Amino acid sequence: MTERPKLKLFDLTMIVVGLVIGMGIFRTSADAANASITPGVFFIAWIAGGLIALCGALTYAEIGSRFPVTGGYYKVFAECYHPSIAFAINCIILISNAASMAGVSLIGSEYISQVLFSAEPALLVKSIIAMIPILIFYGVNLLGLRMSALAQNILMIIKIGMLVLLISSLFFVTSNHQASVAVKEFSWMDYVKSFGIALIAVSFTYGGYQQTINFGEEIEHPRKTIPKGIFIGLLIIITLYLAVSFAYYNAIGFEDLKTSRGIASIVAEKMFGPTGRMVSSVLLFVAVLAYVNVLLLSNPRVMYAMSEDGILPASFRKKDEKKDVLTVSLTAFAAIGIIVLCFAKTFDKILGFTIFLDSIGMATSAATIFIIRKRTRHLDGTGIYKMKLYPLMPLIFIAAYIFVGISIWINTPGLAWTGLAVFAAFLLIYFIVTLIKRRKYVSS
Repeated sequence: MTERPKLKLFDLTMIVVGLVIGMGIFRTSADAANASITPGVFFIAWIAGGLIALCGALTYAEIGSRFPVTGGYYKVFAECYHPSIAFAINCIILISNAASMAGVSLIGSEYISQVLFSAEPALLVKSIIAMIPILIFYGVNLLGLRMSALAQNILMIIKIGMLVLLISSLFFVTSNHQASVAVKEFSWMDYVKSFGIALIAVSFTYGGYQQTINFGEEIEHPRKTIPKGIFIGLLIIITLYLAVSFAYYNAIGFEDLKTSRGIASIVAEKMFGPTGRMVSSVLLFVAVLAYVNVLLLSNPRVMYAMSEDGILPASFRKKDEKKDVLTVSLTAFAAIGIIVLCFAKTFDKILGFTIFLDSIGMATSAATIFIIRKRTRHLDGTGIYKMKLYPLMPLIFIAAYIFVGISIWINTPGLAWTGLAVFAAFLLIYFIVTLIKRRKYVSS
C-alpha cells in the first residue's frame, strides 16, 4: 500500500496565504484608518494583527496535530468542554461565517455601485445589491453545479492581480500625505481605545488561519514544517497587507482614507483614470461573487457534519441525491446571510457583529490547547508538532481576542449584547432539545 502524499513546506505556506487573503483588504484599511487617531496606530495595528495571527495559527496547528479529527471545531469543543458549549459556539461560528458572507457582499456592492450610479445610493439599495450575489449562487448551488474550483481560481487571480496593482501604485502615484494643521494631544487611554477599535477591522482581514487545525496529520515532518510554513506564510501576508495599506495611505492620504469607499478603485483611477476605476470595480464585484459561492458550498457541509453527529436536527442532512445538494443546510445558511443584511445594512455593523462572535469562538477554541496538551502527553516525542514559547503564545492570542471583544463592547455595546443573546439562545435551544429527547426516551 503506497503512503499517502503529505504537504511539504511550500504547500503549507501557500495554504496559509490562500486561507487568509480574502476580500477584506479591499475595504478594511479604511475602517482601520477611521479608528486610528494617528498613522502610527494604523500601521502598528496591522503589524500587531499579523503577530496575533501567528500566535493563533501555531496554537491551532498544535491542536490539530494532537487531536486530528475531521468535521470542524465542534469535535474539539465537545472533547474539551460540555456538548452544549460545542453546539452553541459552532452555531455562532456558522452565523459569523454567514455574516462575513454578507459583509463581503456589501464590499462588492460598494464597488459595483460606483459603476451603476452617478451618486452614492441609499443604504437600502446597497443592501439589496449585496443580496444579489447570495441569491444568485444560492440558485446555482440548488441546481447542483460544481463551480467551487473555477470560482476559487477566478477569485485568486483577481485578488493577486489587484494586490500587485495596488502595491505598484507606490511607484506611479504621487504621494498624497496631508500635513497636520495642528498637533493634537492624546492620552494613553485614547491610544489604547483607538488601537482596539482599529484591531477589529484588522482581525477580520487576517481571519482564516484557524483552518490550520485541519492539517496536523497531513504534513511532512510536522515539527519543522508547521512553524516554518505558518511563519513564512504570515510574513508574506503581513508584508502584503502593510504594502497595500501604505499604497492606500500614499495615494489617498490618511484623512481621506478614513471616509473613502471603494478604496482600491480610487487608487486604480489615480493610475489609469476613470476607466481604471470602472474596470477594477467590476473585477472586485466578480471576485465577491466567487467568494460568496465558496462560502455557500462549504458551510452547508459543516451543518451536514454537525447533523450527522446529532448536534443539529436530522433535517439538515436532507439531500437531493440526484443533484447532490444539501437543500436544507444550503437554504438555512443563505437565509442567515440575507437576514444579517436586513438588520445590519452597513459593513461597520456587520464587521463588529462578526468579530464579536469570532472573539468568543477564537478565545474558547484556542484555550482547548491547555486541556488537549494534558490529555495527550503520551504523544510528546512521537513526531507531532509542539509549539515553542508555550503557554505564552496561546495566552497572547486569547488575551488579544478578549481585548478585541471588550473594544467592541465599549464602542458598540448593542452589537455585543446581540452577540451574547445569540450565544445564550443557542445554549437554551440545546438544553430544550436535550430535555425533549430525554422525555421521549423515558416515555418509550
